[in-house]
Amino acid sequence: MLITLPPDYRPHDDEEFMSAQQQAYFRQKLLRWRQDLLREAGETLASLSVGGIAEADLTDRASVETDRALELRTRDRARKLISKIDQALERIETGTYGYCEETGEPIGLRRLEARPIATLSIEAQERHERMERVHRDD
Repeated sequence: MLITLPPDYRPHDDEEFMSAQQQAYFRQKLLRWRQDLLREAGETLASLSVGGIAEADLTDRASVETDRALELRTRDRARKLISKIDQALERIETGTYGYCEETGEPIGLRRLEARPIATLSIEAQERHERMERVHRDD
């Protein structure tokens, strides 16, 4: 079922949580984000394939190499993010999007708006981070 959203639509708390309209909104948001990341990755690939480092000065060469390494790390993060976006899109299709993986409770619209790939509610995420800190200190 294809839902057309008004251009100014934003999910709000007085709607049914994860209604068809909200799902369509987050699907569009995730697809746009994914498309932007793929476009940026293509631009990076094009700029990196324009040839080798032609800088004669060692300082300039080191600067260019550092910039390229940073760009490659950024692209690797984007690749991982695309994978998380794909997982979120799959959760929309299966009807589990927007619900905490640990508790099954709604994650919350404000959190999903800020981080549409979230899989945990704020409370569950805080518990998870506290446990990581405790075990990291061991």
